[in-house]
Parts: sequence; C-alpha cells; structure tokens
Amino acid sequence: MNPSWTRLTTAIGLAVMTFAAQAQSPYPATPLKPVTDVYHGTAVVDPYRWMEDMKAPEFQAWMKTQSAYAAEQLARLPGRAALRERLGKLSDAGESTGGYDIVAGKLFYLKRAPGQNQARLWLRDDLNGADRELLDPNNLPGEAGNHAIDWYSVAPNGKLLAVGLSKGGSENSVLRVLDLASGKFLSEAIDRTGLNEGGVAWLPDSSGFAYNRHPAEERYNKSAVFLHKLGQNDAKDQALFGWQVSAKQKFALPDLPYLRLSKDSSFALAEVLHGDAVDHSFWVAPVKQLKGAATPWRRVIRPEDRVIAAALAGDTLYALTQKTASRRQLLSLDLAKPHAKFKTVMPAGESVLQSLEVADDAVYVKALDAGVSKLWRVDRKSGKTAAVALPFEGTLRSIAPLKDGKLLVLLEGWTQAPQSLLLNPREPGAAPQLVTVQKPITLDVSGMQAERVMVKSHDGVMVPLSIVAPKDVVLDGSHPTVLTGYGAYGITMEPRFSATRLAWIERGGVLATCHVRGGGELGEEWHQGGYIATKQNTVSDFIACAEWLIANKYTSTAKLAGTGGSAGGITIGGTITQRPDLLAAAQSSVGLSDMLRMENTPNGAPNVAEFGTVTNPVHFKSMYALSPYHRVVDGKAYPAVIVTTGANDPRVEAWIPAKFAARLQAANPESYKSKPTLLRIDFDAGHGMGSSVSQRLDETADVWSFFLWQFGDAAFAPKP
Repeated sequence: MNPSWTRLTTAIGLAVMTFAAQAQSPYPATPLKPVTDVYHGTAVVDPYRWMEDMKAPEFQAWMKTQSAYAAEQLARLPGRAALRERLGKLSDAGESTGGYDIVAGKLFYLKRAPGQNQARLWLRDDLNGADRELLDPNNLPGEAGNHAIDWYSVAPNGKLLAVGLSKGGSENSVLRVLDLASGKFLSEAIDRTGLNEGGVAWLPDSSGFAYNRHPAEERYNKSAVFLHKLGQNDAKDQALFGWQVSAKQKFALPDLPYLRLSKDSSFALAEVLHGDAVDHSFWVAPVKQLKGAATPWRRVIRPEDRVIAAALAGDTLYALTQKTASRRQLLSLDLAKPHAKFKTVMPAGESVLQSLEVADDAVYVKALDAGVSKLWRVDRKSGKTAAVALPFEGTLRSIAPLKDGKLLVLLEGWTQAPQSLLLNPREPGAAPQLVTVQKPITLDVSGMQAERVMVKSHDGVMVPLSIVAPKDVVLDGSHPTVLTGYGAYGITMEPRFSATRLAWIERGGVLATCHVRGGGELGEEWHQGGYIATKQNTVSDFIACAEWLIANKYTSTAKLAGTGGSAGGITIGGTITQRPDLLAAAQSSVGLSDMLRMENTPNGAPNVAEFGTVTNPVHFKSMYALSPYHRVVDGKAYPAVIVTTGANDPRVEAWIPAKFAARLQAANPESYKSKPTLLRIDFDAGHGMGSSVSQRLDETADVWSFFLWQFGDAAFAPKP
C-alpha cells in the first residue's frame, strides 16, 4: 500500500473521530475536510483547507458563529465593563500627536484629541502658531464608516497635500489631493495606492508627484511607480519604474519600487524593496529626464551592498550599510561624479544605526543603544559627526528639521509621556525647549517603574527583557503578568509610552517585552539569529524570558500570559505548542500561524525573503517544525487562548488565525470548561492599521479580561 495513502486515510479517520468528539462540545461546529500535501516526501494533512476560500458563504457563516460565541463568553466576565471604562478614561487623558513634517515653514502633524476615534491632520503656520484642523477622516463628504489616514505628503509649496484614505482597516488607500486654502479635495481619486506607506514624491514645482500603484488583480506584487500631473486623468499617468516598465530593469514579483525626490537635488532616487527583505536596491536619474520607460536610470546600490536605508542630500547620496558591520555604518556617494566610490562618513560603533533624516545643513542619524534612541548629527559641509543630547532615555518617534538648524522631535519612554521638544544641535549646551504641539499628558505615573535586564537563552545568548511594573514591586510571584514578543524583519521593539498601561499596573500587574532574535535590537546579526533556519531561537528566547520572570518571582505560571501579533504569531504560537505548561493564557493577534500556506496569499511572495519558502527543502523543514497550526497535538492540554483577527486583514488573511483557533478547539473539545480557545473577529478591521481607538480599546478590554479570568481574579469569574 502507498505510504502516503495510508497516512491520508489514517488522518481522515482521526478527523472524523475528532469531529464527533467536538460535536459534544459547546464550541461552534467546524467541518473537517482534510487535504494532504506532500512536501519533499513529507505528507502534511490540512483539515481546514476549505477556510482559505474567504468569500465562501460557509466560511463567512462559520466566522460569525465563532465571533458570536467568543462575544458571549467575554460578556460573562463581570469585570470587563469597568476595565473598558478605565481604559477609555486613560486613553482620553490627553492628546496624542505624531507624523511631524515641516514644509515651507509650516508644521503638519497628526493629532487625536480626547473622545476622538481616529487621528486627524492638523497644521500650524509656524511652530508656536494656532492649530488648524485640515482633515478628519471620519467626516468625508459622502463617505460613511470607519476611515483612517494611511499616509500623507505635503507639496514643496506648502499649499497642497496628497493623502491616502482607507476604510475598515483595509489599508486599501485611495489617494486624494487636498487644497489647503479652500479645504477641498481636487479631482484626484487614485485607488490601489496603499503601498505608499512613506508617502508620495512631489515634483520640485509642486505640479505633480510620483506614486506607487499595484494592479487591480494584485495587492502587493507587480507594482510600479507612476508620474501624475495635477488635474490629469490617472489613466494617462506614465509609468517610470517598476514591474514591466522597461526591459533594462528586471523586477521580481514581490519587488516594491518607490521614488524619492529632494528639494535641493538634481537627481531622483528610486528605491526597490525586495519583498520584505532587509536589504534594498537604489537607482538614480536626473529629475529633468524622468521620461517614462526612457528614463536613464543608473543603479548605484545592489542587494549585495546590504543597504537598509538611503537618502538624498543635494547631489550626495547617504546610505546605511550592514555589509561589513552588523550594527551598520554611514556612507556617502557623490552622484555628480559617475565613477565616484562610496566614502565612510560614520564608522560602525556600539549603537545600531537605524534611519536617516536630511536637513539643510546636516544629516541626522537615529540609532539604538541599549534599547534607547540616540541621535547623531553629520554636517553636510565638513562631514564632522557629533552626538545630539536628548533630555531622557526613550524613543525618538518624529524628527523634523527646521530652516534655522533646529530640530522638532517627539520623544517618549516606557514611563515618560511623549514630549514635543525643540533641539538646537549646533549649540551642544543649549537646553531643549518644550513645544506645545504635544500637550503634556496629566497622568500620575509615579507608581510605575521600568527596567531592562539580560536573560540567558537556551544557547547561552543573552536576550534583552524590558519590564514595566509597579513602583518597588514585591517579588513574591503574585503579579498578573503579560509577556510580549515579536522577532521578525529586523524590527525593534522600542520603549513606547501607553497611558492605558496604567490600567494593568494599577492592578499590581507587570508588562514585559522580550526582545527576541529575529528583531533588530542588536543589529543584523540579531535579526539573522531568528531567521528561517534559525527561527527556533525566536521562540526559545521568548520561553527563556517567561522562565526568567517566574524564576525571579515577578509572577508564576498560573498568572502569566503571553502575546504575539502578526509575525509574532510564530513566537506566541511556538510557545503555546512547545511549552503549553508555561503559560496560563495567551493571545495570538492577527498571527502568522500557518507558515506553510501563507505563501499562497497575496502577501505571501513578499514574505518569502523573511520566512522562507516551502519549495526549498531546508526552508520547509524549519517552517514545518515551527508552524503553530501544524504543531497542535490532539489531547494535549494547552493554555487558554484568545485568537484575535480582523476580517479585512490584507497582510495575514483571517483564515490563517481562524485555522489555528479551530485546530486548538478540535484538539481538546473539553477545554472550554477551564482553558478555552476563543476566536475574536472584528468585521470592520484589518491588521490593526486604521482601527479606531474604540476598536483597539474594546480588544484590549476583551484580552485583558480573558487573562484575568484565567488568572483566577474573582472580579472576572464568569457569570453562569
């Protein structure tokens, strides 16, 4: 008998038995329709392949049934209402701002005031002038429902701005152009522009802009850069760079092209993100010769140059490279000299160089050092480098240069509320000045403390762990604790302030962040340490941090929950399946939990660079060993799990977390009695981008209430 057929028929038999057992459970019934794939000689049974047809009435009905069941269970938790009310009050304790941009002497920024559900776009004609609201995304003419500002870009003349608006957390941006004098939109309404996360590139004379657009049949792939002239029908927009624009430039399916223009440069800079790979390619061409497919692009940086960011400063190109240094170095290239070589401007050091911001007189380099932001100033004329002093250890969220050499920054920390500050880097001794863009948040945070420790992982590597806890916390193992981890794309989990965090701290709770490998906290080596074949380290680091919190008596297994979102779904899913004894509860939020089938989604091809491909036998072995959905074992006792997702998620489609929830429910149909698995679905949300404040607070209240129920908090004991 064929071994594959034996495995298949055995799987079908087990599936029928599991379904029969599940039928006796109050969990919503979930049909089992096993499909077997054979990868490099390994047969893998998928009982829920049918869920991948997201539009099928069967799946839509099943999601609504699961959502209703989860809502019913969460409604039984008596403390949930009070917790949600407290979260709302904390969230409305003050204004929150971000996205600072200074153009033509005017300050543009995003702000959410108390009681508002989405950030709105605001303007100050000068730094200390009066605020003027430009755009409320939920007050659009003829548009109902929850809308969000995905991105915005101001024209060089400061009179127009392009903005991406999307509905229901979909990230399906429609590009509109706002006239600031009249407050009205121009005729432009260009769809399929959700990939312009960094904004569009305005022409120096503000007559038009270059933007990225994907084809109607794609969501992330085959995109190109188009040139748009104001008032022109977008059907006539000329393709400049990207998929099938010119035979001279070859593009892979997931390559994402963008155009960058600088007010003082005669060159255009084209950037290519090779899917979600860390390293990019860069091309240049004279701005005056942007002529569609005939544009004379010259490639100056290739993927093997290991450049993660580059920016134009006049006719000089600055680039951050990790080719010979994990923590990166800053290079410069004179574009006016075709045969010029890159020069080292800032050699590698202990800090991880992260991003660039160009000012008239300098280039600013944001860096990460021991978990907090550092800032360096590189003089454009002399090339001299100097550190810029910051008033406290935290995270720089916005850096906006002014004409006079000063900087407007937004700085925050784990326990420091955001502050908008005016820095004068050219005068090192000058004290920073508070600016009223970000008004002080009047919350008493004196009862909260933050610390950073190093934890030994399974292989002896020391992993950073950030802990926010009540002041002078007593280490007796009694504290309800939530541990979070991510670990992908070289992204860093930097110190951020959250007013709503106080609702957990007030209950004596602890919130911790494990800076697992796969992230970028300690440079590219840290990223590579949790990447495809080494991805197990991401999960092992998280487990080590959980064990450290228990061993050092911050908490106990009975009062420890873990969370992971998006790519962090691998982190938390791996912990749930590999160490089910370690946690009392867990949340997988829009989690990547089916690593074998993710590749088949619209966002699959771009992610191959980060997680691997099942077509490669070495990659498959690692992916299959870690894939949370495939690691669930029938009959095993798992922690209580709340799986959360958005029905409109374009990044991790809702069927991926849905499969994981269904598999956990089926593996132990009796788990509903003490360690349930709930699938919470927001039908007006996506991956989290664009969700309203109310949506975010509702989810937090549900998840924290679920955790406190599992921790045995009497206030959250379910009503009959």
